Amino acid sequence: MKFKGLLLGLALATSLFTVSAQNDFEIAKNVDIFVSILKELNAKYADEISPGNLVKSAIDGMLSSLDPYSVYYPESQIEDYRMMTTGQYGGIGALIQKYGDEVVISEPYFGTPSQKAGLRAGDIILKINGQSTKGKTTDEVSTILKGQPGTTLNVEVKRSTTGEILQFDIKREEIKFPAVSYSGLLDNQIGYIKLDQFTEKASSEVKDAFVKLKDEGMQYLILDLRNNGGGLLHEAVNIMNIFVDQNVTITETRGKIAEQNNIYKTRSTPLDKKIPVVVLVNEASASASEIVSGAFQDLDRGVIVGKKTFGKGLVQNILPLSYNTSFKITVSKYYIPSGRCVQNIDYFDKENPEKPTKIPDSLAVAYKTKNGRTVYDKGGVEPDILTDEVVPHEILITLILNNLIFDFANQYHARNPEITEAEKFQITPEIYSQFQQFLKGKEYSYKSQTEALLEKLTEVATEEQYLEKIDPIIKQLNQAIEEEKERDLIKYQEEISQYLAMEIVTRYYYQKGKIVNQLVYDPDLKVAKQILLDQKRYQSILSGK
Repeated sequence: MKFKGLLLGLALATSLFTVSAQNDFEIAKNVDIFVSILKELNAKYADEISPGNLVKSAIDGMLSSLDPYSVYYPESQIEDYRMMTTGQYGGIGALIQKYGDEVVISEPYFGTPSQKAGLRAGDIILKINGQSTKGKTTDEVSTILKGQPGTTLNVEVKRSTTGEILQFDIKREEIKFPAVSYSGLLDNQIGYIKLDQFTEKASSEVKDAFVKLKDEGMQYLILDLRNNGGGLLHEAVNIMNIFVDQNVTITETRGKIAEQNNIYKTRSTPLDKKIPVVVLVNEASASASEIVSGAFQDLDRGVIVGKKTFGKGLVQNILPLSYNTSFKITVSKYYIPSGRCVQNIDYFDKENPEKPTKIPDSLAVAYKTKNGRTVYDKGGVEPDILTDEVVPHEILITLILNNLIFDFANQYHARNPEITEAEKFQITPEIYSQFQQFLKGKEYSYKSQTEALLEKLTEVATEEQYLEKIDPIIKQLNQAIEEEKERDLIKYQEEISQYLAMEIVTRYYYQKGKIVNQLVYDPDLKVAKQILLDQKRYQSILSGK
């Protein structure tokens, strides 16, 4: 039996060696072909080529056939790479967006060069260092704005509210986005921590916020991971260490190279093992967010509230390459304490590599939490309490997409030097009346669901030759819908007002003000509070009863 096992091992090793040798030959052959083509293009193509752009396109094309998380970063995107890993980059600290054919400042960040220089939301970027931005994409403009801290650039803008042309000499700085964008004590001694990203020192920021809230009298905690796309795995483990014992497994990684598989455990004494915790998640909570929310659930350490998470169970390593470039490569899958993987899409299906497929729920396997609750690997973390889907009405979506709320907020800011505190600011009937006046003559047509159904009915009626008979009724219905749509501004005033208030508050109090203002209306937060304040229900959820 030992001899047979030895033969089997030798056969396997020989097979693996043969495959490796074949792959090495294929790589060498195809690299030679690629280099030959590039040289021929450089020598003989009808126009001048950019070898760097061609090579990047080739690399991007190659990686896109694998998964969306394996990415090449050329030297020109070094600031994007730094932002991803550290939450820092060199630049002016402003969000920009496309507005028709122009690129505009959508949001300057408080305390950054853009805000200190006087740039405002709505400013149209005309030139940077004398170079016109006409025809450029937001990515191209963003690349120009980023750069070495301490360097100066001249930005020429047109102020949207006055039409005035303004020049700003702005010195780039090290822009550091905090991982914790807001923390504070809510009513009934409930602490709230909003974690936006798992960058370096994210766990330190969460720990500092936690200690401060405890000093202020916090008895319960809401950890908000909504729209948090993830980041560094070890930061997720360190954050869990605030709440669970030392030497507890938080996640395991398993990939092709067995020597690189790891078990990640907590390493320190926790700050608080007993404080009741609710973790808020949604469809955009991914990767490290799913490690944390999944660990809270599997260890029965907190209640998960919100929507099913994104479903990214893949781990990437970042490898430095030559010429100041980098490569982010998928190396393994991660598994949370119950043993399940949250990956939602199979990018490694050998039978169908061209079309990654969602892993069906029918293949879901049952796992057990620490307390024996049943959980499933359905591609993401399923909340213990699923909250209602809030779908904005078509009129609000249309007003946002047409930048009408954005434009009104800019005008309001220009005319009103100050407003009340962010948490108290609301849209009064007077302000809403001003907004209605502002909309007069503006284009913001939209199709209601009823209109879409009527269009479909008309198509079917035409096919079945019923249209002639029912056409007068359809026209009557369309007329009634148009009349009703004219009242939508009043019917959905509350919904529109909430978004409008957030946009206006952002002009005065920036990112923190936006968060504070929206917490007042947040339906998921309301559910989280109810669960925390009803400890009998909280404990029954965790016990599986």
